[in-house]
Amino acid sequence: MANYNKILLMGRLTRDPQLSYTPSQTPVVDFGLATNRKWTGQDGSQREETCFVDCRSFGRQAETINKYLTKGSPVFVEGRLTFDSWTAQDGSKKSKHRVTVENFQFLRGQGDQPERPSGYETQAAAPDLEPAPASAAPMSDPPAVSPPQASPAPQAPPAGIPEDEIPF
Repeated sequence: MANYNKILLMGRLTRDPQLSYTPSQTPVVDFGLATNRKWTGQDGSQREETCFVDCRSFGRQAETINKYLTKGSPVFVEGRLTFDSWTAQDGSKKSKHRVTVENFQFLRGQGDQPERPSGYETQAAAPDLEPAPASAAPMSDPPAVSPPQASPAPQAPPAGIPEDEIPF
């Protein structure tokens, strides 16, 4: 049986990211994310619920999140659900689910200015449908990309060469 563990969330940070390092000096950042859901109840009233999710990222992504995101920043995260369990100081067993971030993108919220962080370089988007990595997430329009040049039309083989001897 195949397994699939993928989480996609879009929301705002509930607190400033907290950067720490593992004993092997790998950067780790923890942050909270809030997502909202709005719907109309059976009685016609507007309802809203908020889901709070703990997230963790490692490596260069962790450093980027810590550097550019703060409480209230909108972000899109893609990752996997992980289960953490531990024993508290009082001896009780504790556990919780957390999203381990594998990819993320900066977003602009209402009223956010399209500023670029210092040292930020815009890269042209690839023609595929994959989201851009965090380091290439454009915060403004990407530069214009020239269309690919058309290859010349194939020419007929020279007279006198049989078609079965053409190598393509």
